[in-house]
Amino acid sequence: MLRYGDSGPEVRALQHRLVELGYWLGHRDSSFGPLTQQAVFALQKTAGLERDGIVGPRTRAALEEGVRPDPRIDGNGVEIDLDRQILIVVRRGNPYIVLNTSTGNGEEYTSSAGNPAIATTPTGSFEVFRQVDGQDDSALGELWRPKYFYRGWAVHGSPSVPPYPASHGCARLTDDAIDMIWRRDLMPIGSDVLVH
Repeated sequence: MLRYGDSGPEVRALQHRLVELGYWLGHRDSSFGPLTQQAVFALQKTAGLERDGIVGPRTRAALEEGVRPDPRIDGNGVEIDLDRQILIVVRRGNPYIVLNTSTGNGEEYTSSAGNPAIATTPTGSFEVFRQVDGQDDSALGELWRPKYFYRGWAVHGSPSVPPYPASHGCARLTDDAIDMIWRRDLMPIGSDVLVH
Protein backbone atom coordinates (compact mmCIF):
# COMPACT_ATOMS: atom_id res chain seq x y z
CA MET A 1 0.00 0.00 0.00
CA LEU A 2 1.23 3.45 -0.89
CA ARG A 3 -0.24 6.59 0.60
CA TYR A 4 0.31 10.28 1.24
CA GLY A 5 3.67 10.89 2.92
CA ASP A 6 5.42 7.80 1.50
CA SER A 7 8.59 8.13 -0.56
CA GLY A 8 11.10 6.02 -2.41
CA PRO A 9 11.43 3.95 -5.60
CA GLU A 10 7.94 2.43 -5.36
CA VAL A 11 6.43 5.92 -5.30
CA ARG A 12 8.63 6.88 -8.24
CA ALA A 13 7.32 3.86 -10.19
CA LEU A 14 3.75 4.82 -9.27
CA GLN A 15 4.33 8.38 -10.49
CA HIS A 16 5.84 7.13 -13.74
CA ARG A 17 2.81 4.92 -14.44
CA LEU A 18 0.30 7.66 -13.57
CA VAL A 19 2.02 10.10 -15.92
CA GLU A 20 2.22 7.44 -18.62
CA LEU A 21 -1.58 7.11 -18.42
CA GLY A 22 -2.14 10.89 -18.48
CA TYR A 23 -2.82 11.55 -14.79
CA TRP A 24 -0.95 14.78 -14.16
CA LEU A 25 1.04 15.13 -10.93
CA GLY A 26 3.70 17.75 -11.59
CA HIS A 27 7.25 16.48 -11.10
CA ARG A 28 8.12 12.85 -10.51
CA ASP A 29 10.11 13.29 -7.32
CA SER A 30 9.64 9.91 -5.57
CA SER A 31 7.52 11.64 -2.90
CA PHE A 32 3.80 10.89 -2.44
CA GLY A 33 2.73 14.49 -1.93
CA PRO A 34 -0.50 16.39 -2.61
CA LEU A 35 -0.23 16.34 -6.43
CA THR A 36 0.43 12.59 -6.52
CA GLN A 37 -2.61 12.16 -4.25
CA GLN A 38 -4.68 14.26 -6.70
CA ALA A 39 -3.55 12.00 -9.56
CA VAL A 40 -4.49 8.89 -7.56
CA PHE A 41 -7.92 10.42 -6.86
CA ALA A 42 -8.38 10.98 -10.61
CA LEU A 43 -7.41 7.38 -11.41
CA GLN A 44 -9.71 6.01 -8.71
CA LYS A 45 -12.60 8.13 -9.97
CA THR A 46 -12.01 7.03 -13.55
CA ALA A 47 -11.94 3.37 -12.48
CA GLY A 48 -15.04 3.71 -10.27
CA LEU A 49 -13.11 2.88 -7.10
CA GLU A 50 -13.29 4.26 -3.59
CA ARG A 51 -11.74 7.75 -3.62
CA ASP A 52 -9.37 7.38 -0.69
CA GLY A 53 -6.07 8.38 -2.34
CA ILE A 54 -4.44 5.12 -1.20
CA VAL A 55 -2.81 2.77 -3.68
CA GLY A 56 -4.04 -0.63 -2.55
CA PRO A 57 -4.77 -3.81 -4.57
CA ARG A 58 -7.74 -2.44 -6.56
CA THR A 59 -5.98 0.83 -7.44
CA ARG A 60 -2.85 -1.13 -8.43
CA ALA A 61 -5.00 -3.32 -10.68
CA ALA A 62 -6.43 -0.20 -12.36
CA LEU A 63 -2.87 1.05 -12.93
CA GLU A 64 -1.80 -2.29 -14.40
CA GLU A 65 -4.88 -2.40 -16.65
CA GLY A 66 -4.11 1.11 -17.87
CA VAL A 67 -7.53 2.56 -16.97
CA ARG A 68 -8.16 5.86 -18.75
CA PRO A 69 -11.36 7.80 -19.40
CA ASP A 70 -13.09 7.61 -22.77
CA PRO A 71 -13.85 11.22 -23.75
CA ARG A 72 -17.01 12.28 -25.56
CA ILE A 73 -15.22 15.13 -27.37
CA ASP A 74 -14.08 14.10 -30.86
CA GLY A 75 -11.43 16.75 -31.38
CA ASN A 76 -9.78 19.11 -28.89
CA GLY A 77 -11.25 20.63 -25.76
CA VAL A 78 -11.89 20.17 -22.08
CA GLU A 79 -14.44 17.73 -20.69
CA ILE A 80 -15.82 17.88 -17.16
CA ASP A 81 -17.40 14.59 -16.05
CA LEU A 82 -19.67 15.46 -13.12
CA ASP A 83 -20.44 11.85 -12.14
CA ARG A 84 -16.79 10.90 -11.85
CA GLN A 85 -15.59 14.39 -10.82
CA ILE A 86 -12.71 14.44 -13.30
CA LEU A 87 -11.57 17.04 -15.81
CA ILE A 88 -10.08 15.72 -19.06
CA VAL A 89 -7.97 17.76 -21.44
CA VAL A 90 -8.81 16.10 -24.76
CA ARG A 91 -6.58 16.15 -27.83
CA ARG A 92 -7.72 14.54 -31.11
CA GLY A 93 -10.44 12.69 -29.21
CA ASN A 94 -8.01 11.13 -26.73
CA PRO A 95 -7.44 11.86 -23.04
CA TYR A 96 -4.27 13.96 -22.90
CA ILE A 97 -4.36 15.03 -19.25
CA VAL A 98 -6.73 13.79 -16.53
CA LEU A 99 -7.24 15.80 -13.34
CA ASN A 100 -9.20 15.49 -10.12
CA THR A 101 -11.86 18.20 -9.95
CA SER A 102 -14.50 19.26 -7.46
CA THR A 103 -17.73 20.77 -8.80
CA GLY A 104 -21.10 21.96 -7.46
CA ASN A 105 -22.15 20.17 -4.28
CA GLY A 106 -25.92 20.58 -4.69
CA GLU A 107 -26.31 22.46 -1.43
CA GLU A 108 -28.21 25.70 -0.92
CA TYR A 109 -26.22 28.93 -0.58
CA THR A 110 -26.81 32.68 -0.89
CA SER A 111 -25.96 33.98 -4.36
CA SER A 112 -23.92 37.12 -5.02
CA ALA A 113 -27.28 38.88 -5.60
CA GLY A 114 -28.41 37.86 -2.11
CA ASN A 115 -30.90 35.23 -3.26
CA PRO A 116 -31.10 31.54 -2.31
CA ALA A 117 -29.43 29.33 -4.91
CA ILE A 118 -28.37 25.70 -5.35
CA ALA A 119 -24.70 24.91 -5.96
CA THR A 120 -24.85 23.23 -9.37
CA THR A 121 -22.49 23.04 -12.30
CA PRO A 122 -24.28 23.73 -15.61
CA THR A 123 -24.23 20.95 -18.17
CA GLY A 124 -23.88 21.39 -21.91
CA SER A 125 -21.42 22.52 -24.57
CA PHE A 126 -19.66 25.82 -23.87
CA GLU A 127 -16.56 27.80 -24.83
CA VAL A 128 -13.98 29.64 -22.76
CA PHE A 129 -15.01 33.28 -23.23
CA ARG A 130 -13.04 35.11 -20.52
CA GLN A 131 -10.03 34.47 -18.36
CA VAL A 132 -8.16 36.24 -15.58
CA ASP A 133 -4.43 35.67 -15.25
CA GLY A 134 -4.30 36.03 -11.47
CA GLN A 135 -6.71 36.08 -8.57
CA ASP A 136 -10.31 37.02 -9.32
CA ASP A 137 -12.26 37.88 -6.19
CA SER A 138 -16.00 37.28 -6.18
CA ALA A 139 -18.71 37.42 -3.56
CA LEU A 140 -18.46 33.62 -3.30
CA GLY A 141 -14.69 33.43 -2.86
CA GLU A 142 -11.31 33.71 -4.50
CA LEU A 143 -10.75 32.13 -7.91
CA TRP A 144 -7.16 31.54 -9.00
CA ARG A 145 -6.54 32.11 -12.74
CA PRO A 146 -10.14 31.32 -13.77
CA LYS A 147 -11.17 30.26 -17.27
CA TYR A 148 -14.84 31.24 -17.57
CA PHE A 149 -17.00 29.01 -19.77
CA TYR A 150 -20.58 30.06 -18.84
CA ARG A 151 -21.66 33.28 -17.12
CA GLY A 152 -19.90 33.17 -13.72
CA TRP A 153 -18.86 29.51 -13.91
CA ALA A 154 -15.20 28.74 -14.47
CA VAL A 155 -12.44 26.20 -14.24
CA HIS A 156 -10.11 27.69 -11.63
CA GLY A 157 -7.44 26.98 -9.08
CA SER A 158 -8.28 26.48 -5.42
CA PRO A 159 -6.36 25.52 -2.28
CA SER A 160 -9.08 22.92 -1.57
CA VAL A 161 -9.87 20.23 -4.17
CA PRO A 162 -11.36 17.24 -2.34
CA PRO A 163 -12.32 14.03 -4.15
CA TYR A 164 -16.03 14.92 -3.95
CA PRO A 165 -18.29 17.82 -5.05
CA ALA A 166 -17.63 20.82 -2.79
CA SER A 167 -17.90 24.02 -4.86
CA HIS A 168 -20.65 26.54 -5.54
CA GLY A 169 -20.65 25.32 -9.15
CA CYS A 170 -17.24 26.04 -10.65
CA ALA A 171 -14.81 23.22 -11.47
CA ARG A 172 -11.99 23.46 -8.96
CA LEU A 173 -8.47 22.30 -9.75
CA THR A 174 -5.34 22.64 -7.64
CA ASP A 175 -3.49 25.92 -8.10
CA ASP A 176 -0.61 23.90 -9.59
CA ALA A 177 -2.93 22.25 -12.13
CA ILE A 178 -4.47 25.51 -13.35
CA ASP A 179 -0.97 27.04 -13.52
CA MET A 180 0.06 24.12 -15.75
CA ILE A 181 -3.00 24.65 -17.97
CA TRP A 182 -2.06 28.33 -18.39
CA ARG A 183 1.63 27.54 -18.94
CA ARG A 184 0.87 24.99 -21.67
CA ASP A 185 -1.98 27.10 -23.13
CA LEU A 186 -4.38 24.15 -22.91
CA MET A 187 -7.57 26.24 -22.48
CA PRO A 188 -7.23 29.41 -24.56
CA ILE A 189 -10.17 31.69 -25.26
CA GLY A 190 -12.55 29.84 -27.60
CA SER A 191 -11.70 26.36 -26.28
CA ASP A 192 -14.59 23.89 -26.24
CA VAL A 193 -15.79 22.88 -22.79
CA LEU A 194 -18.19 19.95 -22.49
CA VAL A 195 -19.84 19.43 -19.10
CA HIS A 196 -21.88 16.28 -18.52
